Amino acid sequence: MTATEQAPTHVDAAQARQVAEAARETEWRKPSFGKQLFLGDFRLDLINPWPQSDAEHQRRADEFLPKLEAFLAEHVDGAQIEREAWIPDEVFAGLAELGAFGMKIAPEYGGLGLSNLHYCRALGLAGSASAALGALLSAHQSIGVPQPLKEFGTEDQKRRFLPRLARGEVSAFLLTEPDVGSDPARLQTTATKVEGGYKLNGVKLWATNGTVATLLVVMAKTGKSITAFIVESEADGVTVERRNAFLGLRGLENSVTRLHDVFVPDEDVIGGEGRGLRIALATLNTGRLSLPAMCVSAGKWCLNVGRRWAAERVQWGAPVAEHEAVASKLAFIAATTYGMESMVDLCCMLADDDRNDFRIEAAISKLYGSEKAWTVADELIQIRGGRGYESATSLGARGEKPLAAEQLLRDLRINRIFEGSTEIMHLFIAREAVDKHLAVAGDIIDPKAPLGRKAKAALRAAGFYARWLPTLVVGRGTFWGFSSFGPLATHLRYAERASRRLARSTFAGMARWQGKLERKQGFLGRVVDIGAELFAISAVCVRAHHSGNPAEVELAQLFCSQARLRVDDLFHALWHNTDATDARAAALITEGRYDFLESGVLPPPDQGEWVSTWQPGPSELPDVRRRLPHV
Repeated sequence: MTATEQAPTHVDAAQARQVAEAARETEWRKPSFGKQLFLGDFRLDLINPWPQSDAEHQRRADEFLPKLEAFLAEHVDGAQIEREAWIPDEVFAGLAELGAFGMKIAPEYGGLGLSNLHYCRALGLAGSASAALGALLSAHQSIGVPQPLKEFGTEDQKRRFLPRLARGEVSAFLLTEPDVGSDPARLQTTATKVEGGYKLNGVKLWATNGTVATLLVVMAKTGKSITAFIVESEADGVTVERRNAFLGLRGLENSVTRLHDVFVPDEDVIGGEGRGLRIALATLNTGRLSLPAMCVSAGKWCLNVGRRWAAERVQWGAPVAEHEAVASKLAFIAATTYGMESMVDLCCMLADDDRNDFRIEAAISKLYGSEKAWTVADELIQIRGGRGYESATSLGARGEKPLAAEQLLRDLRINRIFEGSTEIMHLFIAREAVDKHLAVAGDIIDPKAPLGRKAKAALRAAGFYARWLPTLVVGRGTFWGFSSFGPLATHLRYAERASRRLARSTFAGMARWQGKLERKQGFLGRVVDIGAELFAISAVCVRAHHSGNPAEVELAQLFCSQARLRVDDLFHALWHNTDATDARAAALITEGRYDFLESGVLPPPDQGEWVSTWQPGPSELPDVRRRLPHV
């Protein structure tokens, strides 16, 4: 494909599914608590006893984290970053001097070599100073150049690039395009083979760190496959055309970047030609943990503000914390923060010990953390009332504590979209959750499978289900299992029973809808949400039991009591819902049947395109990149 051609934008559902399926990690070489949970096999032994950090990782963290905390407290003004929409140069330089840009880079390449657990705790600290700062460090290390090179890079690539990044150069990940979000089959950026390398052409949208990055991971099509490239941002043909602005994260350095005939040498391909999407998905398995880590720090901030305000503020003759309507919100904030932290810490340690496949657990943590943190912040604003809605600057001008609750809500909102929207995460986790069923019975429900394959699949499925279904009748939760957990045993028994019930429900859904199950997104979303709550219950029980701290046991019991009510509601909604009615209504709505309902208001602006188009060729706009003095 030449530089003047644009890839076709029309991709049907089958093609899109084929591209995504080809990039999946199809084998399960290690055990997975999450996978077995969805199959009704409650393998608590995979997460109990609570994992521990090794001594060397702990030593590195004990040396670095206090320095980071002191720097953030003394040199980072979150209000200034929000006000000016700009992280100061000196903050970049100070973080570089601390080694914060090399937290996930091994010491032999100049980095700090922190574990996933302590890296996420560092991000939580940074995010509590400024959400934009947390996003900067996370995008640089979790999905930027360091993570894919750690897993797929050659030794030469690691030695050429990682020391630069550890010293404070910034990296960015360029996958999304104006017409390409979660559907990579529509990718239009191309990489054409030339002597000694490739020529890249395309436009990338929403590249976090794109305006300040010196090194880029770029996903581009090589023929019918997708390949990952390391691109020097100063290379000829790279133009940062725009810095994007958003609802929150006002200090975010996020770009529209054009690539025109950008030469990339063969040695800067990551993992080999055609492996780009697989690399992206594998990178996200671990990279997703950084986002819920910052959701945890937001929960902690909300808890601190909420409890102090509710104890101090008096209405109707008593502190508002004593009013039941507020008390329930405080209890939810505290319990949910404990639940989120338990899930993230557990996932990080599973990633660190490398004995378990944690792709489902990491995805659940991202999904759960982003949804629950948003609700936590919303509840804090409700507790604070008008002061929750008022900006920190306005509060401070009146002599009140400048608490930026409304900013927190705005900053958190993107987490339900970043690195896989809630809807996409539901589908991703659901696909992994039913993987075993598709492996044994996929050809039965595949309308394109020939009769011979269907017959073989039927025999295979009959054998599997004859062995599997009886295991869903009774288990440790049926009688008096988990008694060593004391007061938490009742919640683990509930989780074990619910795990088997979830597996039976998933099987019933497959039997009922067969090949149409993939379109039953409401059903699949509830299946995933039930699994997420059960994973959270398991994590908090194991953590609290291990701690031996009565206060933690109390929090775990509080969380489990709330989570069990949510699970019961979700089970009911599996079969009693308005999904089909809603789908029919949506079709009518988009046809304009109810457009009379839109009368009586001034119409929204209609100039411009819904999705911007671009033409291949050199940029016609000035380059707006920001070059950092310390680099």
